[in-house]
Amino acid sequence: MSKAAKIRAFDPNSPGDANAQMYGLPFTCEEADIVLVPVPWEVTTSYGGGTAHGPQAIFDASFQVDLFHPEFPDLWKRGVAMDELPKALLQQSKALKKEAHKVITMLTEGGSKKELAQAKMALELVNAECAVMNEWVEARTGEWLDAGKLVGLMGGDHSTPLGFHRALARRHKRFGILHIDAHTDLRNAYEGFTFSHASIMHNTLELPQVSTLVQVGIRDFCAEENKAFLDQKGRVKVVRSADIRRQQYEGITWREQCDAIIAALPEKVHVSFDIDGLDPVLCPHTGTPVPGGLAFEEATYLLSRLAASGRTLIGFDLVEVAPGRHDEWDANVGARLLWHLCGVLAK
Repeated sequence: MSKAAKIRAFDPNSPGDANAQMYGLPFTCEEADIVLVPVPWEVTTSYGGGTAHGPQAIFDASFQVDLFHPEFPDLWKRGVAMDELPKALLQQSKALKKEAHKVITMLTEGGSKKELAQAKMALELVNAECAVMNEWVEARTGEWLDAGKLVGLMGGDHSTPLGFHRALARRHKRFGILHIDAHTDLRNAYEGFTFSHASIMHNTLELPQVSTLVQVGIRDFCAEENKAFLDQKGRVKVVRSADIRRQQYEGITWREQCDAIIAALPEKVHVSFDIDGLDPVLCPHTGTPVPGGLAFEEATYLLSRLAASGRTLIGFDLVEVAPGRHDEWDANVGARLLWHLCGVLAK
């Protein structure tokens, strides 16, 4: 059955078919305009865990999302599909996380000479295998980009989109990143891990094609990251959550703030959305929750204003969604945010 025939036969008002693709849609990745690449990886996380299961949890929760979106009423017709979940990557992440734990334990608690030697070997292994993961992500996202698809990435922890950023840099001479997060992620090899989740933007800024990084919702950063921000001499703009609230208390509207954020971005933009950029009430199980942050509608409004600005969204990643043991609240929020991101990308 052709895509056009599937659109004619599909009832978007019916309950989602559990045997269908993401959001209950009938399209394959080859048919869909938007392909989502899952990267179930969380090797270097040092606080909470579970983000490696985020892509599957979002997939499962997506069937509860109504397909009619007032801003993007025909989004479902474009087709959204998730690429095959790389189970081998998930197993590798689980094994390597144990190795990373040896490194973190040595840093925080110390150990014997034997344990120190084991931690050194573990660090070398983790860094090497994380580099392989980045190469896989770059190749996989690149394949779908070259196939003419609009591509989004579903993490995993925030280390996962580096390969995607590299793939975009190979295909675009200049673009900016709108980074929504509680953290600046500008640490250099945090805890010794070259590709730490806390180092994603440090590593991404090594790409000369990334002309501007605008970070929104920031609540936590260290002195090293503050220096890294200052050393970029305007290439990085940080919009702290506290400053957003202060300005609002003094009469500046969120629309004015959004327009100032967007004005700092170039014509082509990638969105890197860490779920902990939201108020932790919306994502209590994420790895490193921080008080403060954006309301759900604040985040979607910012994304909609970005689309309305005439800028071209060239991709997005949504990371750090961690399902709870007894509920799917985080995944539910993630699935609804992902649907809005798909709408903005398609627009």
